[in-house]
Amino acid sequence: MAHDLCNDEPTTPDAASQDRDREPDGRSGRRFLIVDDHALVRHGLSLMIRQRFTDADVYEAGTLSDALDKVRALPGLTAVLFDLQLEDSDGLPGVEAMLEANGQVPLIVVSGTDDRGVIAGCIRAGARGFVSKGCEATALDQALPVVLGGGIYAPAPPSSARGGQPIVIADPAAPSVTAAPVATLTERQQSVLRLLLEGRSNKEIARALGVLEGTIKVHLRSIMQRLGARNRTQLALVAVRAGMAPEDMTAAPAHKH
Repeated sequence: MAHDLCNDEPTTPDAASQDRDREPDGRSGRRFLIVDDHALVRHGLSLMIRQRFTDADVYEAGTLSDALDKVRALPGLTAVLFDLQLEDSDGLPGVEAMLEANGQVPLIVVSGTDDRGVIAGCIRAGARGFVSKGCEATALDQALPVVLGGGIYAPAPPSSARGGQPIVIADPAAPSVTAAPVATLTERQQSVLRLLLEGRSNKEIARALGVLEGTIKVHLRSIMQRLGARNRTQLALVAVRAGMAPEDMTAAPAHKH
């Protein structure tokens, strides 16, 4: 059945992607690396992972240097949980170093900051998720299936109309795209795209920009055609992969934490 590509669709993981976190025999067969300079935090994250994946192997590192050695040496890593502030690394350079060492392994930043500029910088650099240490423990439980299913997870902007719901972009089938095609979009099209990344409906985007809802649908059809996306979910994931971030994420400049 054909669907109107510009009608509102939730950017949330489907049931199949959420079920991929376990093998048919109940064993997870997963390997995680936790990178944090506090042993107590590493222990807590390890317990949380083992509660979800009972047979998972969990490795730990307290410095960037140790983490780089492990991510290169450990085959088949499922994901890396990475703190921004380490003894030998502070901020985005650590994320970039980890991704350069093995960009095939999904990286989730687990940090004490909720600075929107920092979050946006991590996602642009290639991190697949961001979980604030100030969030409830359920945030990591929500983030893991999204990231392992090929999506992107980030906390909701405080000023967003999302009611505290996280930004979830999940569609592994979305095409890859460089930043160049996104840069060719008009200023208005880029504004529409950023508001879509906040999870806003067509009506909400139209209200924010002071235009008719039909105008937003026209913009979205044009953007999808240019970026090769088949629906809103793919469009959001394509945009993030190309380096875009929700409007509220770009409000503050990134700085180290």
